[in-house]
Amino acid sequence: MSRYTFGPVPSRRLGRSLGVNNIPYKHCSYSCVYCQLGRTLVREVERRFFYPPREVAGEVVERVSNLRGEVDYVTFVPDGEPTLDLNLGVIAEAVKREVDVPLAVLSNTSLVYREDVQSDLEILDLVSLKLDTVVSETWLKVNRPHPRLRLGEVTWGLEEFSKRYRGTLILETMLVRGVNDTVEEAEGIAELLSRVRFSKLYLAIPTRPPAESWAKPTSEERLVAVYQVLSERLGDRVELLTGYEGPDFVVSGDPVGSLLNILSVHPMRLDYAYRLLERFGLDAESAVGRLVEKGDVKLVEYRGYRFLVKSFPKKPSEAR
Repeated sequence: MSRYTFGPVPSRRLGRSLGVNNIPYKHCSYSCVYCQLGRTLVREVERRFFYPPREVAGEVVERVSNLRGEVDYVTFVPDGEPTLDLNLGVIAEAVKREVDVPLAVLSNTSLVYREDVQSDLEILDLVSLKLDTVVSETWLKVNRPHPRLRLGEVTWGLEEFSKRYRGTLILETMLVRGVNDTVEEAEGIAELLSRVRFSKLYLAIPTRPPAESWAKPTSEERLVAVYQVLSERLGDRVELLTGYEGPDFVVSGDPVGSLLNILSVHPMRLDYAYRLLERFGLDAESAVGRLVEKGDVKLVEYRGYRFLVKSFPKKPSEAR
């Protein structure tokens, strides 16, 4: 079973994305109410070393080689915030020397005000940054940041990074019903982003079971209103990103082990998991049933779909 990589998985933004898990489970600077991995166990803002960079880079290079053209992006999208890893730039440079596949990272933006983080991110070909609000009260409610963070520093960092970065910068705003889905919120985001250099702003809604059951997707009516406000200011760079990725997950070798790798950071619709396992001639219902019985995965109902979610050990959380 792969230790540091998973997938490739179909990404709504990146095509077939080979995920790199460079951070242990839920080490993050935020505890977002909509996070598909649940509440953050350890909120932190100090960058540090986690995994040996040579091991991580070596596994990425090996997986890309074995997949033979089935990867559109190698994406740092771990169980926590990728920029907490002091080795992020070291790993990225090592992979770039060996493979001809673009590198991407999905970050919550919280540490982008730091010079060392900006330098690491500049190595990657595509950077996706999150911006759910520019209102402090809303930020505290939806992102639940580490107490040392300040929203003003986060937004300043986003603006400054956009001036120096020469790759593809995309942004994402997750709209939670009754929290950050008002016209006033959208106007604030539009004002900030009018000063930011970026390629796309994706408006998303929670499509997988969230950390908090009350974190519901915004309504179609609110989504349209927010989209109109943003597109009037920012033009055709604003797009909706509200669907499911599809069932075309790629696995190799041990299909059940690969499924568990994917589920560790990417909850999957049950029907997609069945299709994946059936491609290898497995009795999908029995295989999933055994995983549920062993406690490796859980079945969760959300928005009319049944999802498989990886089970994690219960630990005390500071974000209650």
